[in-house]
Amino acid sequence: MNLIMTIILLTTTLCALLMMISFWLPLMSPDYEKLSPYECGFDPLGSARLPFSLRFFLIAILFLLFDLEIALLLPLPWSDQLSSPTNTFLWTSAVLTLLTLGLIYEWLQGGLEWAE
Repeated sequence: MNLIMTIILLTTTLCALLMMISFWLPLMSPDYEKLSPYECGFDPLGSARLPFSLRFFLIAILFLLFDLEIALLLPLPWSDQLSSPTNTFLWTSAVLTLLTLGLIYEWLQGGLEWAE
């Protein structure tokens, strides 16, 4: 057997062994305290499974989108070292324009209004 097959066999065996150990090793003894939805010591007053507002998820997704945009734009100051900085500028402008148009569309549709 060659080296790659040995490494694949070793890692597969190790992963399977660790999965079996993690499945059989912990003690499973659920009681009332572990199954209660709150851990602060108070008795629950209502259901812990209340639905979240979809607007919260929209704001969270928009935050992640624009956070990712900033991460993508960080290397732009070094783009002048490339062979065609104009091409990089055009792609960056296209991404920013697309994101800006999407933000304007959400704003005009009322998707960013927290309370109606």
